[in-house]
Amino acid sequence: MASSKEYLDFILEQLSELEEITYKAMMGEYIVYYRGRIIGGIYDDRFLVKPIKSAIAYMPNAKYELPYDGAKEMLLVDDVDNKEFLTGLFNSMYNELPAPKLKKKKQSN
Repeated sequence: MASSKEYLDFILEQLSELEEITYKAMMGEYIVYYRGRIIGGIYDDRFLVKPIKSAIAYMPNAKYELPYDGAKEMLLVDDVDNKEFLTGLFNSMYNELPAPKLKKKKQSN
């Protein structure tokens, strides 16, 4: 089951107080970026984030769920109605997220 554009729009609205929130559609789901770093995604109309230490500390009772078959488990964000909570979660996670990998330029001969 793919995620709906309506759910994506709802999550983006909830994150509207943060700058540089972007997303990329991928096979019916959405990867969510914060200031250029992947923070999580929307899978089957569920908002999941990477299970890094800061996210686990921020949401100690969060459930682990698979975004799709064969993927690594991620943390389910239950409190998506709370803008303040989401802003705090993203800000707590940012410094721990890996920086985007630079794409290697093809060498021309």
